Amino acid sequence: MAKNLVIVESPAKAKTIEKYLGKDFKVKSSFGHIRDLPKKGMSIDIESGTFAPDYQITTDKKKVVAELRKEAKTADIVWLATDDDREGEAIAWHLAAALKLTDKNSKRIVFREITKTAVLKAVDNPGQINMPVVDAQQARRVLDRLVGYELSPVLWKKVRYGLSAGRVQSVAVRLIVEKEREVKKHESKDSYRLKLRLEAKGVEFEAVIKDNLKSAADAKKLLEKLADSEATVKSVEAKDSKRTPPPPFTTSTLQQAASSGMGMSVKQTMTLAQRLYEQGHITYMRTDSLNLSNDARAAAKSYITKTHGQEYYEERFFKGKAGAQEAHEAIRPTDVTKLEAGQDAGQIKLYKLIRGRMLASQMAPSKIKNTTAQIEAGDTDFVAKGSVVVFPGYLKEFLSSKDNEELPEMAAGDKLDVKSGIAKQTFTKPTARYTEASLVKKLEELGIGRPSTYAPTISTIQARGYVEKSAREGTEREVTEITLDGGKVVESKILEKFGSTQGKLTPTDIAEVVTDFLVENFSDIVDYDFTKDVEEEFDKIANGKEKWNAMIKDWYGKFHKEIEAGEDIDRSQVMKSRELGKDPKTGLPILAKMGRFGPMLQLGDFPKESEEKPKFAPIPDGETIDTVTMEMAIEAFKLPRVVGKTEDGTEITAAIGRFGPYLKYDGKFVSIKDDDPRTITEPAARLIVADHIQKEKEKYITRWEKEGIDVLNGRYGPYITNGKKNAKIPKDTEPKDITLEQAKQLIKDAPAKGARRGRAKKK
Repeated sequence: MAKNLVIVESPAKAKTIEKYLGKDFKVKSSFGHIRDLPKKGMSIDIESGTFAPDYQITTDKKKVVAELRKEAKTADIVWLATDDDREGEAIAWHLAAALKLTDKNSKRIVFREITKTAVLKAVDNPGQINMPVVDAQQARRVLDRLVGYELSPVLWKKVRYGLSAGRVQSVAVRLIVEKEREVKKHESKDSYRLKLRLEAKGVEFEAVIKDNLKSAADAKKLLEKLADSEATVKSVEAKDSKRTPPPPFTTSTLQQAASSGMGMSVKQTMTLAQRLYEQGHITYMRTDSLNLSNDARAAAKSYITKTHGQEYYEERFFKGKAGAQEAHEAIRPTDVTKLEAGQDAGQIKLYKLIRGRMLASQMAPSKIKNTTAQIEAGDTDFVAKGSVVVFPGYLKEFLSSKDNEELPEMAAGDKLDVKSGIAKQTFTKPTARYTEASLVKKLEELGIGRPSTYAPTISTIQARGYVEKSAREGTEREVTEITLDGGKVVESKILEKFGSTQGKLTPTDIAEVVTDFLVENFSDIVDYDFTKDVEEEFDKIANGKEKWNAMIKDWYGKFHKEIEAGEDIDRSQVMKSRELGKDPKTGLPILAKMGRFGPMLQLGDFPKESEEKPKFAPIPDGETIDTVTMEMAIEAFKLPRVVGKTEDGTEITAAIGRFGPYLKYDGKFVSIKDDDPRTITEPAARLIVADHIQKEKEKYITRWEKEGIDVLNGRYGPYITNGKKNAKIPKDTEPKDITLEQAKQLIKDAPAKGARRGRAKKK
């Protein structure tokens, strides 16, 4: 029996802490939140105006809570050592309530790194639960529940069943929708960028034209002129510059750096950082502070001066944004002398990134010599730039960029040989779509969400089908390229890909419909300033400057009026529709529109009372209501098409359905993955159907068609079914030997579908 029970959120954290505490301490895990609002029902007392939430122990945590109660009863003191943020404070409060703890038999301890020094210091300086911080988390949870439970049903009625809305998620979706519309509005313009390969004193280097040329003719004319001429140096200017190191990481800047430098998703970055924190290698990974403790600064100074020399050290203090919790720290290693840490390759890479950035923040700037040469060739101005690192400074620990090559020695008036040149047709690019990391940056800039909300928000909008992480490689286009080599000018055409959206966040059609609906009818919910103001209200509550119930009451009054007004919205005005043109065969209009089950194509548009009905087809993969073309639609309406017949004369048709392309024969459906339903041949279709018929035969061990009972080969082995209930076959019974009477009895004894068998208790 331990005198002291320490409760943390995760088993990994518990394991690390247990190493630092003596035999009088037992460390247990709550495995995250133990209480929450029930999944079904509002569970918030709106009528009384208190907005009191009805928390319940979640089903999957009842056993955990029972074990913690048992341990708590035998302990003198229960130490609540959950994370030092709003979620952690709330978990501590829920634990205190569930375990019936008092101020006399419990203490709250916090630390932002899991090291022996930090843990023992926390035990020596215990406190109590910070209720204003708990209330800020409660306000967020209650407000988000109110939005979800009152606004989502409006979407079900007016847009489509099963949709969801959320205070932060809907704003994130709006950002992505608006970005996509900016991209689609962009009108690309072309010009010709000319690069020359020049030589000075036996050293080759590159110079780029100052102003792009307007046409291929202009580019060809200039290159022909340069074939028989020299270039002249007009001026050379050298400047020394300093490059200052970036600050240590916050949650959002770590997510951005891991994304751009290592291709990690926001969720992956946070998972790896969590593991490093729990193992005691880094400080807490959810923070918006740029602060470093005095001990951390001293450790950085010692390491930098001993490893690189005094000239590489420079102490720095970084000021965070307004509202950042400066009592907290930036993300940093707990021991800067540890060059490598982590249990797998991902953790090791992320640790090195965090360590390098923290050390760099306390190092001298790098000194760079930049050289710019103004050059005239063919009566046209060119520029050549070079740079060289004179003193690396912080780049010794954090190489953040690649430097250009150094230019050769040259002076005004020097003549240069033109070795070669290339003019390539270039096109203006639209604004860049969001990546996960750049979306986090934008949310942070707008003051929407907090470090703990970025990763779950981005996961939610993808999981709910509003946003996709695109995998489209782009399309090919013909580009003109004109080269000068060996005194000859040659014009050629090359193919290059453009418009790749790989790794970018793109909205689905339903995201656009929902965003437009919310902007028009519930503007506050997706208003950037409103969402930012709500976050600031939460901060006031956490600082004890405002009561959470009052804040929710004031907000809910306005919000609920908008919900009530939503009943009068005309559903027909909500759904997005675009006419592509007239079908050349029938003369009927072809529409791209949002249907009950998603985006679709419609041939014909008749009144409800008309006997004529429209035809429907799915929008091709990778296209949206806005991007699908008339040509694509005409192809789509060629389906379903009769491909041919099976050997016994059964007709085979090909089409595209909700779950992709398929063949249909004798009322049965066969999915096709490697063939296009528009072009698949009769022999190929026959083979697929024959294979399916054979598999269907092998599926049945015994059939009693009259009784509707079958013995089947299933995914997990043979079983018996009557279509309503499934029954397992006893281990000592051969499936093919089962009689009809045995099958009936086994089905009778089997539990109903969806029912769970009770576990036999151990004696």
